[in-house]
Amino acid sequence: MTDTGADLQRIGVVGCGLMGAGITEVNARAGLDVVVVESSEGAAAAGRERLERSLQRAEDKGKLSESAADVLARISIVTDLDALADRQLVVEAIVEDEDAKVSLFKRLDTLVADPQAILASNTSSIPIMKLGVVTSRPTQVMGIHFFNPVPVLRLVELVPSLLTSPETTERARSYVEGPLGKSAIDCQDRAGFVVNALLIPFVLSAIRMFESGFASAEDIDRGLVLGAAHPQGPLALADLIGLDTVKAVAESLYEEFKEPLYAAPPLLARMVDAGLLGRKSGRGFYRY
Repeated sequence: MTDTGADLQRIGVVGCGLMGAGITEVNARAGLDVVVVESSEGAAAAGRERLERSLQRAEDKGKLSESAADVLARISIVTDLDALADRQLVVEAIVEDEDAKVSLFKRLDTLVADPQAILASNTSSIPIMKLGVVTSRPTQVMGIHFFNPVPVLRLVELVPSLLTSPETTERARSYVEGPLGKSAIDCQDRAGFVVNALLIPFVLSAIRMFESGFASAEDIDRGLVLGAAHPQGPLALADLIGLDTVKAVAESLYEEFKEPLYAAPPLLARMVDAGLLGRKSGRGFYRY
C-alpha cells in the first residue's frame, strides 16, 4: 500500500543555504529524520552554523517544545549524495539554475532507492516538467515551494507537472499540512506559480521606480508600508529574497510569457553582477 504523506519520516534536502536550512529546520522541528547534502565541507559547516543560530534563537524565544540540541540531533549534514539513498522524500534547494537542477534530478533518480519516494524541487520558477522528464519516475516529481523565512511563513505551493500523479500530490499535501503544520495552495506548472507570478512584477516595478530617480528606496518602501499596510516595502523584500533570486525568477517569467513587466531592469542586473545581493551579501538596496 502507498504511504500517505503523514508517513514520510526520512527526509532529504539538497542544499543548506538560506532556503535549504529553513526547510531542514522545519522538518527536524516536526520530529522527522533529515539528511542534508552540501557541495563541500565548508558549505556544510556554514549550513550547520546557520541552523544552530536559528534554532538557538527559537529556543531563546520559547518557540521550541524541546531543546535546540534535540532538534539538531535529528539532522545529518553530509557532502555525499549517496546518503540520500534511503530517503522517502528529497527536496532540492540548490541555486536557481535550470541546468544545475536538471543534472541533480538525473542523479537523484539513480540514487534514491524507494520507487515511491517523492523527488521535489523548491524552485521559485523553473518548470517542474523539465525536472520530471529527465527521471524514470516523472509521476513522483513535483514542486514543493516553501517561502523565506521557512520557519515563520506558513505557505507552501504544491506544483504538480502534467505527469505528476494525483497520489503524489496528495501525499505531499498530507506531509505539508500534517507534520509540518503549514498551509498548501495548488499551483499550475507555470513559471512563477501563484505568488511569484504576482509578486515579482510588483518588485520589479519598485526597482524601476527607484532606478528612474522617481523616489528614494526609503520613500518607496515607507509608502507601501504606511500607505498600503504591507509588512515591509518591495525593495526591502527584494533584499530579503536575494537580488540574484529575484533576477532569476524574473528571467524565467519573461522566458515563458514574454511580457515586458517580467523583464529584469538593468539596475537589478548590474547589482547582481556586482555581488550586491541583499541581506545575504550585506548590501543591496540597503546596507546590513
